[in-house]
Amino acid sequence: MKNITKTIKYGLFCFLFILNFSCNEQRFLEEDPLDFYSLDNSYITSDNFESALTDLYARVRKIHFANSQYSFSHLLATDIAKHARGTSDRFGDYDVWMVPTNAMVKYHWVEWYKVISNANTIISRLDNSKLTNEQKSAVAAEAKFFRAFAYRYLVYLYGGVPLILEEVTSPRINYTRATKEETLNQIVMDLTEATKNLPSNDKVKDGKVSNIVASHYLAETYISLQKYDEAIVAASTVIDDPNTSLMTSRFGTRANEAPWDDFLDFKSQGDVFWDLFQPRNQNRSSGNKEALWVAQMEVDVPGGYLITTAASNNRLEQWAGPVHYQTYKDPDGKEGMGELGRSNYNTGGRGNSFLMNTDFWIYTLWESDWNNDIRNAPHNIIRDTKYTNVNSAWYDSSAVKYPSPTWLNQKWRWYPWPSKITTPQTHPDNIYQDKENRFLKAIAGTTYKDMYYLRLAETYLLRAEAYLGKGDKLNAASNINVVRERSHASPISSNEVTLDYILDERARELVYEEQRRITLCRTGKLVERVRKYNDLNSDEIKDFHNLWPIPQTEIEANKDVVIEQNPGY
Repeated sequence: MKNITKTIKYGLFCFLFILNFSCNEQRFLEEDPLDFYSLDNSYITSDNFESALTDLYARVRKIHFANSQYSFSHLLATDIAKHARGTSDRFGDYDVWMVPTNAMVKYHWVEWYKVISNANTIISRLDNSKLTNEQKSAVAAEAKFFRAFAYRYLVYLYGGVPLILEEVTSPRINYTRATKEETLNQIVMDLTEATKNLPSNDKVKDGKVSNIVASHYLAETYISLQKYDEAIVAASTVIDDPNTSLMTSRFGTRANEAPWDDFLDFKSQGDVFWDLFQPRNQNRSSGNKEALWVAQMEVDVPGGYLITTAASNNRLEQWAGPVHYQTYKDPDGKEGMGELGRSNYNTGGRGNSFLMNTDFWIYTLWESDWNNDIRNAPHNIIRDTKYTNVNSAWYDSSAVKYPSPTWLNQKWRWYPWPSKITTPQTHPDNIYQDKENRFLKAIAGTTYKDMYYLRLAETYLLRAEAYLGKGDKLNAASNINVVRERSHASPISSNEVTLDYILDERARELVYEEQRRITLCRTGKLVERVRKYNDLNSDEIKDFHNLWPIPQTEIEANKDVVIEQNPGY
């Protein structure tokens, strides 16, 4: 998928070049747009539409994984994560960021409406194309999936929004907001068509959406509409699909390896949860039947999205990894680390300490199964780091057991972190400054692997939510326990099932995979849980912050009709 755009553009260029130089003089004088792209000649063939669909994938990937602070908007200031350094930048303060003129608020509105606009253009151009009816149905289904996916983000962030369902060919200044229910119902309509006309999971290329991906998000939308029986049916379609299953045994590129580190002592021989996040293990082609939708990323190839020659995209390692390797003193106040970022677990790559898990996620969530839940294993959550400066009297001693004065006063310099954010010992060769010692270049900080949009584990937890909604706690517990059993966590009883418990389980399983803010806004739990679990943002978050403000620029541009601002702004 990653090279489709380049291939198509090159092929069309050659085709148009030949046409231009083989025509007669009379044809040359005609105004047919043979030597440039236009809306009239860009949506004719199957290749044209495949190129346009590829652009939708690229736009969604950009919103989630670009080298931008806005890629972390839905992780920061939630119940599970906060701005590590505690300042007001990087969504460190709701009063600063949740205003109609804020650039982040506008960014997500504009970018998701770009996806909608492009999807609408694809759909509207199908009638005049050369595609067969079967091809038209498939293309329309894929475009409508992305339109629904975009409205999904918009409705949970902003509430009811303008529903634009046709190609816009001239400026409009008279948009009106649909209600939240109307927006959700439109998502249902689009996703229902996608479930019927998208290919099955075993027929799509890695990175492409399938019918069961649409079914998952259809189930989620039905829950928001309180249509729990329909949600259960849609989620069951995904879970019962013969091409999907939770991964329960070791697999993939490092299935025969145990996690190891130069300084830290891992006693485990590894586990399937660790395997899920090793490079080249995310796609179905690696044997991963749990992956439902994966963002495709390749290194140093055209269209691959990741490079080693400059600071690249997908900066989760940089944002969520601690910066102690540069700034940490030993207990004597002397240089404790004094090194570059290193590709191991002791260092965690090249982090900058921007995105830090809350104590709730680091400690509280794991209390009941601290020693048996593999998701909390020492190689899956790194809870120790050792001094690495050979000239320090504390060399090879635990910096957690023997803390630095700088750490006691500035906890953001080092904190426990989930190892899925980086790729210890497996960074690309070109990003090393000294591969023998695993030192990384200053431009490092990228997470060099494909990234999950959706795993089957999330569908089980979504079906549990639907069962809970209809009052069937027994089946809700059963679905939660499928996920917990894979992780060797203790099963829960039906009496323990609450929406908060499901959100807790999602946090254990899906940290830094799910867009946490979307989940909390969808369930109406953002404000409550930030106040309860996020010590940085608990005091300033207001009740109305469960919705973002409508961007002021959008209100002002819509001159003929007043777009009502959300309450509180």
